[in-house]
Amino acid sequence: MSKKHQDHDYSLEAIPNSDKKGFISMLVVMLGFTFFSASMLAGGNLGTSLSMEKFITAVIIGNIILCIYTGLLAYMAGDTGLSTHLLARYSFGEKGSYLVSFLVSATQVGWFGVGVAMFAIPVSKVTGINVGILVLVSGLLMTATAFFGMKSLTILSMIAVPSIAILGSISAGKAIGDVGGIAGLLSIEPTGTMTMSAALASVVGTFISGGTLTADFTRFSKDKKTAVSTTVIAFLIGNSLMLAFGAIGAMATGQSDIAEVMFMQGLIIPAIIILGLNIWTTNDNALYGSGLGFSNITKQPKSRMVIINGIVGTLLALFLYNNFMEWLNLLNSFIPATGAVIIADYFILNKRSYTEFKYAKFKTVNINAIIAWIAGVIGSYTLKGITPLNSVIVAIVVYVVLSKLNTKSKLNDINNSTEKIA
Repeated sequence: MSKKHQDHDYSLEAIPNSDKKGFISMLVVMLGFTFFSASMLAGGNLGTSLSMEKFITAVIIGNIILCIYTGLLAYMAGDTGLSTHLLARYSFGEKGSYLVSFLVSATQVGWFGVGVAMFAIPVSKVTGINVGILVLVSGLLMTATAFFGMKSLTILSMIAVPSIAILGSISAGKAIGDVGGIAGLLSIEPTGTMTMSAALASVVGTFISGGTLTADFTRFSKDKKTAVSTTVIAFLIGNSLMLAFGAIGAMATGQSDIAEVMFMQGLIIPAIIILGLNIWTTNDNALYGSGLGFSNITKQPKSRMVIINGIVGTLLALFLYNNFMEWLNLLNSFIPATGAVIIADYFILNKRSYTEFKYAKFKTVNINAIIAWIAGVIGSYTLKGITPLNSVIVAIVVYVVLSKLNTKSKLNDINNSTEKIA
């Protein structure tokens, strides 16, 4: 058996039809992806800074933006069977795609670290076990399961998704009851301040990095409809629920950390078990995506890169957790523009038609894509409004304009050469 056929995750090739999955299998994986405890932490920060009305508005608009962004990437994956990193070769070039792979994969390693710390810190407070030991053990265990790829992701998600939905609902129900019902919850005044644009940036930023890797998972979908529908459902339900669970608990208790909220509610053992499972599934998704990214750069097997990424994320876990909001701001600025260029290249310039990957010839580096990405990053810092959305719009406009200008210039050169020959 060749080495190529031993790569069941198809790190550097399209997914064959024989390994594609149906709606239920893909929905379970995508829900496991979006049922992320870090979203509850972001929801907690929003809950202490916004009224319930503004919180709901931010969640709805933010998740619609995420659904459009991730849904387009899901469509591409369902059509081509390619990961984000391989799709990036069409727009950024073969070596230019390394920029996308590095940026997105490095941030996923960071999310992995945040998740490890989110589990280890509260467990340490309850049990007295040294937090460093808990970080090390939990990080290595999560890395071990990520090594096995999509099969382990599916199994873990089937256990974690219903578990966290039940526990989150119980916690939210207790929180609402403790403040006198829905009316009491709506009457709570926020203790902090946050603008709507900042709130939307936080909602979108929570998953803009992971969302850029949507294709890594939806490429296993049997068709485009399955890819898009499971992605949209997962983000509308999964991410919205996680944000809501975090916000309701924070509004009722003043604690933005969902683990602290559940401990205050007497849900200590269930919280440790189920939050642990929830974090585990999303961390495995993060390592899986980052493994594919660094595999694109190094041409090493995904499984080997997963181990390296898991070790790095574990070592950085506490630092990343303590700088959580700063991490979100970084993601808001650097990641969205990469996905924007990939989307623009496929839908606008190539009209949803790519040469089959194994026959395609790629540029080494497409300078237009690099310039568009830089412009998107600059736009996220300089324009007013929703940071990640500004980045996406600027990158798309710049990439399309530059590409069309270059095409026109090449046509003029050809015409001039023809006239001289004639």
